[in-house]
Amino acid sequence: MPEAACNPSRIEDLDPLALERQVCFALAVASRTVISVYRPVLEPLGLTHPQYLVMLALWGEQPLSVTDLSRLLDVDAGTLSRLLKRLEAADLIVRRRDPADERSLAVTLTSKGTSLRQQALKVPIEVVQRLGMSLDDLHAMHAQLTGVIAAAKLAAS
Repeated sequence: MPEAACNPSRIEDLDPLALERQVCFALAVASRTVISVYRPVLEPLGLTHPQYLVMLALWGEQPLSVTDLSRLLDVDAGTLSRLLKRLEAADLIVRRRDPADERSLAVTLTSKGTSLRQQALKVPIEVVQRLGMSLDDLHAMHAQLTGVIAAAKLAAS
């Protein structure tokens, strides 16, 4: 009889449905846990993690159409619309009809949204410190996760 079959502590090595073996479980827990590290760092900026992602996109390029922003952040338009309303109420962004295409909403930063970037420069540094991981490890993990995302999108299509 194989050793693993006799050793109950090794059953998870044989069971393809063992929770600990599931990539989806590890990714879900990692996502929730890492986002919880961001929460206290973003709080002084008045941003939630999803709002921070919108701001990152706009600090990188603006104006962005709602459609482009939705695609860039990989979120549905309904979710994005609620985020944009909150950011607009906080005077961080404005949404206006694109003069080149009246059907499209262009999202731009306000001066307050633009100046918030300076404070946000501290976020990545503080998150890395809180995680206690090397930049090389984080960069390697990012590359692997980007590969997983691409493979999952391909599998889903």
